[in-house]
Amino acid sequence: MRIHHLNCGCMCPIGGALFDGFSRGLTASLVCHCLLVETNQGLVLIDTGFGERDVKAPLSRLSPFFMNLNRIQFEQKYTALALIKQLGFNPSDVRHIVLTHLDFDHAGGLEDFPEATVHIMQSEIETAQKRRGFISSQRYRPGQWDEVKQWKYYSSGGEPWFGFEAVRNLDGLPPEILLIPLAGHTHGHAGIAIETPEGWLLHAGDAYFYRHEMNTPKPRCTPGLAAYQWLMEVDRKARLYNQERLRALSLSHSGDVRLFCSHDAIEFKTFADKL
Repeated sequence: MRIHHLNCGCMCPIGGALFDGFSRGLTASLVCHCLLVETNQGLVLIDTGFGERDVKAPLSRLSPFFMNLNRIQFEQKYTALALIKQLGFNPSDVRHIVLTHLDFDHAGGLEDFPEATVHIMQSEIETAQKRRGFISSQRYRPGQWDEVKQWKYYSSGGEPWFGFEAVRNLDGLPPEILLIPLAGHTHGHAGIAIETPEGWLLHAGDAYFYRHEMNTPKPRCTPGLAAYQWLMEVDRKARLYNQERLRALSLSHSGDVRLFCSHDAIEFKTFADKL
């Protein structure tokens, strides 16, 4: 099993280091950290970032509110479709897509892989279909996924994984790939754990946003990302609880589990540089 780290979208909100913690100019640099996993069952894509259709016609696909707030950079070279071709694969080889959640910056590329089966928590698709309230109507964009042919839905519960519930035996996927329910950012938000020869890799999605929220007993977050997490949360108690559990995991099992979130550019560079 080989894993490729892909940046499937760039966002440059106003705020610089007040968002990302390192930029020296007026704008910040955020990524959409996705994974491409080579398996015996074909290619598996973990999240999709922005898709080709988002790049070509953003106003017909995305919310102007989030387009302007996040200052999304619409460049085809950052789509999963382009990156997978660049790696020498045929997009039709992507047989499965596993989603942390259905936000616009995680699910935009679903329709670029029309033959893939999409795996997601049942509570996430139910919430996305209702789209109640302003933020929900802006974050969930049905035009990004209304042509998906094959869905697989999963409920919380299952065997334990380092103290977390784990949905194992995902239909058609190797047993090394698990869904880890991490509600709070959205009702059906999940992490994706992958067992590798070097230990476990956990894509924590948007369960946290900033590298210094993990691997330390004294977490901190930039003002911009702290505010964004507050804006997007649907269950503050669950979000903070799951963040604390992830932080404890990062401290107590640092040799067994390597974790990362979706949007921290420094985290992405750290993992991508190891390839």
